[in-house]
Amino acid sequence: MIRCIAIDDEPLALKQIAGYMKKTPFLEMAGLCESALQAIELMENTVVDLMFVDVNMPDLSGIEFVKSLENPPKIVFITAYSEYALEGFRVDAIDYLLKPIGYGDFLKSANKVKSWFDAQYQKSDEIRSNKDFLFIKSEYKILRINLDEIKYIEAMSEYVRIHSINSKPVMTQLSMKSIEEQLPDDRFMRVHRSFIINLSKISVIERNRIVFDGSVYIPVSEQYKPRFQEYIDKNFLT
Repeated sequence: MIRCIAIDDEPLALKQIAGYMKKTPFLEMAGLCESALQAIELMENTVVDLMFVDVNMPDLSGIEFVKSLENPPKIVFITAYSEYALEGFRVDAIDYLLKPIGYGDFLKSANKVKSWFDAQYQKSDEIRSNKDFLFIKSEYKILRINLDEIKYIEAMSEYVRIHSINSKPVMTQLSMKSIEEQLPDDRFMRVHRSFIINLSKISVIERNRIVFDGSVYIPVSEQYKPRFQEYIDKNFLT
């Protein structure tokens, strides 16, 4: 699924795009915004693969907004004026839609985006790893993450969030099973349906919960408790 948002200061236009998103099987609507500022706030906590952006908005135009982003997602511009198309392509927009927008035109643009993503995933696997680090795809980038810097990995619906030392969490579209299979089992352990931990980063265990940073409590579920207890017993000083 391609997670997308729409940004348009016209409520009716925004409602129309929302309807088209819901109608398209490979798109997942992650949010609707009436301004660029709303979009910036939404994107701080939401993974976005694609933005449908109106060019003509007050305060900050769609093109100015996209140019302000350090790592923008894929872009389809929406405009009532065809002369904006060339400027849109200068900021690497995949396509532009001319108002009024019919579903056929919307679907054609959405298929262009899907073809781009399909080509990217054919070029490389979702995850590659060795004993010291792994590569993951996140927000159109391939990131290297050192295994010894990972504290824990958290399941987030169709995504996982990797929490590391001294860096912001990284989200990537992977299943817990696929990333667990790539991690060395002598260094990482699944302790809950939603959590994998780096065993070397454990410093406090309290009431069947692993404590990170004094405020993050990760539960050890009954399913994974025997293996985790075996690890503790092997390393317990008596």
